[in-house]
Amino acid sequence: MKYYGKALLALGMFALTACQSATKHESAAAGADAASDTCGASRYQSYVGKPLSAASSLRLETPMRAIRWNSAVTMDFNLHRLNFLADKDDVITQVYCG
Repeated sequence: MKYYGKALLALGMFALTACQSATKHESAAAGADAASDTCGASRYQSYVGKPLSAASSLRLETPMRAIRWNSAVTMDFNLHRLNFLADKDDVITQVYCG
């Protein structure tokens, strides 16, 4: 009988930990975004919604790549590289480091 009581207690503890919400405060999220902006992607957010050719014509000192929809890219992660991600219509949907 003791075994069932301990098992039930452990199951209850697992159920309670699964119900916790992991919310971040806005200030902590903003600090994390600023720390992860090593390539300066925040300066190029105005390119979202523009054609991919607008980003391809940029001349930057940092590495940059324009990623077309459904194209193959290397999986190496470079925090100093600026990425412009486009959709099916060659419109930029996301600008990020990586």
